[in-house]
Amino acid sequence: MYKDLYEEWIGCDKLKPAERQELELIKDKEDEIEYRFGKDLEFGTAGMRGIIGMGTNMMNVYTVKRASQGLAEYIKKRGPIAKMRGVVISYDTRRFSREFASAAAVVLASNRIKVYLFEQVHPVPMLSFAVRELNCVAGIMITASHNPKEYNGYKVYGADGAQMSPETTAKVVKYIENIKSPLSDKIKYSKKLALKYVKFTGKKLDKAYYSKITELVLSPKEIQEVGADIKLVYTPVHGSGFIPVTTVLKKLGIKASIVAEQEVEDPAFSTVEVPNPEYKETLSLAISQANAEGADVVFGTDPDCDRLGVAIRNDKGEFVALTGNQTGVLLLDYILGRLKEKGELNKKCFVVKSFVTTSLARLIADDYKVEMMDVPVGFKFIGEKIKKFDDTGKRRFIFGFEESCGYLRGTHARDKDAVVASMLFAEMVCYYTAHGVKVYDRLQEIYAKYGYVCDKSVSTVYGGLNAMKEMNAVVDDMKHKKIKKVGGVKVVAKRDYSTLMRTEGDKVTKINCSPVNAVYYELEGGGFICVRPSGTEPKLKVYYSVTGKDRKTAETTFDAVKRDFEELMK
Repeated sequence: MYKDLYEEWIGCDKLKPAERQELELIKDKEDEIEYRFGKDLEFGTAGMRGIIGMGTNMMNVYTVKRASQGLAEYIKKRGPIAKMRGVVISYDTRRFSREFASAAAVVLASNRIKVYLFEQVHPVPMLSFAVRELNCVAGIMITASHNPKEYNGYKVYGADGAQMSPETTAKVVKYIENIKSPLSDKIKYSKKLALKYVKFTGKKLDKAYYSKITELVLSPKEIQEVGADIKLVYTPVHGSGFIPVTTVLKKLGIKASIVAEQEVEDPAFSTVEVPNPEYKETLSLAISQANAEGADVVFGTDPDCDRLGVAIRNDKGEFVALTGNQTGVLLLDYILGRLKEKGELNKKCFVVKSFVTTSLARLIADDYKVEMMDVPVGFKFIGEKIKKFDDTGKRRFIFGFEESCGYLRGTHARDKDAVVASMLFAEMVCYYTAHGVKVYDRLQEIYAKYGYVCDKSVSTVYGGLNAMKEMNAVVDDMKHKKIKKVGGVKVVAKRDYSTLMRTEGDKVTKINCSPVNAVYYELEGGGFICVRPSGTEPKLKVYYSVTGKDRKTAETTFDAVKRDFEELMK
């Protein structure tokens, strides 16, 4: 089957000479042909993400056009008003991002659907904001987020500005599947109609975004006092964050020193191994510059600027890279503390985190008497809580975050926003500096108050066409194992997120959230272990959140828990 598809593609007159040559170069590579044509690139709840190249299982202009035609069919079924409301499209600095965005725009326009297209690279949060601001029916972001340079992707957003829900995605997928081939003549593509239906967004939209997020500032007095003296180094890691992050910091009166080598748009991300600010190595150039300049804090954002990585100086004056959990805990504590001081916390306030995010967050929320809601991994689920409670006026959304360096304050967007996160962390530095406190010391105070939590994740990379199937099989196998203790720590309960059932002894209760394939073990003391396949990479992830009275105790317990659990997974 895959050989037939290979021959069909290589003989298709729609392919450009360079595209055909790419396929001709693999004619004797059976494994490569099978990988590229053994299946269609999956369109899931995170859209499409894959390696760039020719083939049905690859990210290319043809798979992008097919997905866009499927989305167009879904929108057309919703009627003329949906077509008129239209779709807004943005893209980051990756290879072919601009070309893929343009191709998606032409396909939608060819179906007489209005399109708003960003003229230059813009990050995820500004795309999410634009969907809402322009009252669009959907949005498209061309990005593979923090993945290696070989990847690109296609994210679809709903009218609320969040990534499309699983239920709506399933409907779009049916329309895509009705188009049997990315080379199909069912895919409409008229550049003449594009001239009529495609419009560039313009600077007015950007200004509206900046105006909205600067309303979220909590400490204007402290920013005015010390903001001009704060020494901050920022790297956009060759991505779309450069203009928005520096713009918002400048509006606050905080001058960032930029890593010049990483300011330029570079789809090869040539100065880093992977453009993921979760890793200290990705921030190494910025940290080196910060040491040379005597700076106190380092920021880094990924290509689509939805993740923020942070490094701060410890009590020895050395830079340490914060984990996503630590950054999230600091921001949560700061936001709740400032709102309490202002008398703005009440019973209607709520915060949201993914269920694999540190258990320390719940202790902080409980202390401030603010409800903490747990959701599956994926910021769209945080967006769902905002839509359900904040949009209806029932509750007030305060903050949401995931351990993978994704944060959101405000309801202007419904996805991770590293621009807002940069602004919040910078103002937090100002606040603590004005009050004679270092951010690192504040983190230690949090641990001293609530107890230390050792949060770590371990990823196992899978390969080949059956990677997802194999990862799911591991998770499914763990669901049937009865585990009473791990590393000497009692397992209090097990949650099966595929069936949405929580089992504690003989008691079985329903979990109120969307189903995903993950198994979660609640540990005595408030910690947990969770196993799940990544939805964006071929990785099986195990998350550990292990509590202790101090760091040494927690880390010793973690070592024992991890050792035992890895044996159980064999």
